[in-house]
Amino acid sequence: MKFQRYIQNHQNQITLASAILIAIGFAGKYLLNSIIVYDWAFILASIIAAVPIMIHAYQSLRVKVISIELLVSIAVVGAFIIGEYNESAIVTFLFLFGSYLEQRTLSKTRQSIKSLTQMAPETAILLHDDGAQEEVDIEDVDEGDHIMVKTGASVPVDGNIVSGSGYLDESVITGESKAVAKTTGDSVYSGSILGNGTLTVEATKVGEDTTFGKIIELVEDAQDAKSPAESFIDKFAQYYTPAVLIIAVLVYIFTRDFPTAITVLVLGCPGALVIGAPVSNVAGIGNGAKRGILLKGGAVMDDFAKVDTFVFDKTGTLTLGNTAVSAVKDYADDSNEALALVARAERLSDHPLGKAITDYATHEKVSFEQLDVAGNDTVKGQGLTATIDGHHVLVGNLKMMNANHVALTDAQHSDLTDVQHTGSSVVMVAVDGALKLILGVSDTIRPGIKEQLQALRDHGAKHLVMLTGDNKITAQYVAEQIGLDEVHAELLPEEKVDYIKKFKDQGRHVAFVGDGINDSPAIATAQIGIAMGSGTDVAIETSDVVLMQSSFEALVHAYSLSKKTVINTKENIAIAIGVVIFLLIGLILGFIYMASGMFVHEASILVVIFNAMRLIGYGKMPTQAQKAATQKTSLT
Repeated sequence: MKFQRYIQNHQNQITLASAILIAIGFAGKYLLNSIIVYDWAFILASIIAAVPIMIHAYQSLRVKVISIELLVSIAVVGAFIIGEYNESAIVTFLFLFGSYLEQRTLSKTRQSIKSLTQMAPETAILLHDDGAQEEVDIEDVDEGDHIMVKTGASVPVDGNIVSGSGYLDESVITGESKAVAKTTGDSVYSGSILGNGTLTVEATKVGEDTTFGKIIELVEDAQDAKSPAESFIDKFAQYYTPAVLIIAVLVYIFTRDFPTAITVLVLGCPGALVIGAPVSNVAGIGNGAKRGILLKGGAVMDDFAKVDTFVFDKTGTLTLGNTAVSAVKDYADDSNEALALVARAERLSDHPLGKAITDYATHEKVSFEQLDVAGNDTVKGQGLTATIDGHHVLVGNLKMMNANHVALTDAQHSDLTDVQHTGSSVVMVAVDGALKLILGVSDTIRPGIKEQLQALRDHGAKHLVMLTGDNKITAQYVAEQIGLDEVHAELLPEEKVDYIKKFKDQGRHVAFVGDGINDSPAIATAQIGIAMGSGTDVAIETSDVVLMQSSFEALVHAYSLSKKTVINTKENIAIAIGVVIFLLIGLILGFIYMASGMFVHEASILVVIFNAMRLIGYGKMPTQAQKAATQKTSLT
């Protein structure tokens, strides 16, 4: 056991020694004209290089697996029997050198995943009740403990800020590099980096239960989840490798050509075929992880690539989930004065639409806080009245306008109807008995979503559908604005599930995109469930794909990445099979021999790895300017 461990730990040194001995052998023959030096150098090179290969072959046989190493081992023994020491030395060196390059290149494909685990905090500054600070291992932190986070440090827990403020880099969670302002009462995620300030955080989740811990676990598990292509290749290899042994035996029986039979063993090694699919999936998963996209394994990648129908929830998915002023009809001589009066009036109300109006006034740089309020009254079912800066202000619905004898012109009636048809909540403002404003307040459609939905179509989506519990007018308006193919409104969660089952029965491959909380039944029913959520437990655990940024740019990238990964996998399989066919034809025609065949074989492994590595850089990361443009919400 110690010998095996020693050999495995020093395999790179053995590879180097083998290369040096091969160089000495060629130097002995062509510089010193010494066959003895030539033969013994190659014999020693063959022996030391064959040891780690034969150990791997033996370990595989113990678990009843006929491995590539066994084929090479038999080929080396055969080469010794026929005295082809140079062939055996070169074959074993190329095999070990190929393994070395394979490990180096594979490590690059896993780098983004490794970087996640390296970012996981290991210690925390624990605050005791008496104010004392103690640095402890992260395993010793319990829920409810207070943790201090200093400038430049990583937040070690999920929790809520109880004191302090600062800017946090949450890119390891969301893939979004823009710093996020946090203050008392805000939640923070483990793995976030505090750019400035000092925070005291009350731990709500620790260790593997944190959002960051779950991300690491999911990404690591995803590497082991096999795609259909990988599963097929695993089964294929179980039969293919013994078949190569049988073919080599049959070649010898019918031709009595031992060197050719041994060469068949070398050329038949399915290395590129075995490595091609896994390395593509690992590279694709790593690409997603860098962008805050969790794709749960090769099988999910394969299913996602087949999706032709995207079904969306509305609130929080197609829209931002927060109300804002979406329409303004202005009849005032001084629109800023009318807006200031209604904003000051809404400060007196706790109605949900009030904040949208005051936010709009603030956005328009209208000053209203200093206005004097002499009196106000709330009228149930209608709105409110107030006396502000000497003006009698009415804020409410059409019923309030009629009750206070505020007359509307035909044009104003037409405007009111137009705003109502958008599905917006309507707020009418009258000042001193005359209508001055009609405001439409609605959930904000995600900026740039129409273009992103078209991008989904460009990548292969054929049907874009909305399923929502909202009213039909609002749902239809949103669908028309962003260009959906179908819309079904006023649905209960179980009715959404029924629609998804109906689509599946029609032969569609369905992905449901929701917030990962109240849409869990629909997410579970679709072939692919996609959660556009910022790290909720339900989103992470129940969905096949989690978009930590909650952005449609990430959705488009995930969809195109899955398709690119599946294509890349097929390319690798084609390359591997093509190389085997080429080698066998070359053997039959007599221009491929053991050493040259082994060189081509090892080169093919590197080709499929380098091909897969192209996935690591697939899709340009958006610039800060692009992100700012996407996040900007226009108010009209």
